[in-house]
Amino acid sequence: MSDIHITRKHHLGLAGARKLALRWAETAGRKLDMDCTYAEGKSSDVVSFKRPGASGELKVTKDRFELDARLGLLLGVFKSKIETAILENLDQ
Repeated sequence: MSDIHITRKHHLGLAGARKLALRWAETAGRKLDMDCTYAEGKSSDVVSFKRPGASGELKVTKDRFELDARLGLLLGVFKSKIETAILENLDQ
């Protein structure tokens, strides 16, 4: 298995970050066939996602996004491309 860990700071506040994370979960579900669940907390939220060959969590706080993903054997071959796409998406 291959692991991806990405942390990105932001200045959106929790409400803005929550809105963006919810949109990401909807898009991931639709475009990547991910099964996403969103757990809202008092000071942070967690988006859990999974599909065959990949699973993980996106932690959302008032000042950062922290993504931890585990890729199976087949998707692990494309780890660098997947990581690059995630980074580009977060930077936008």
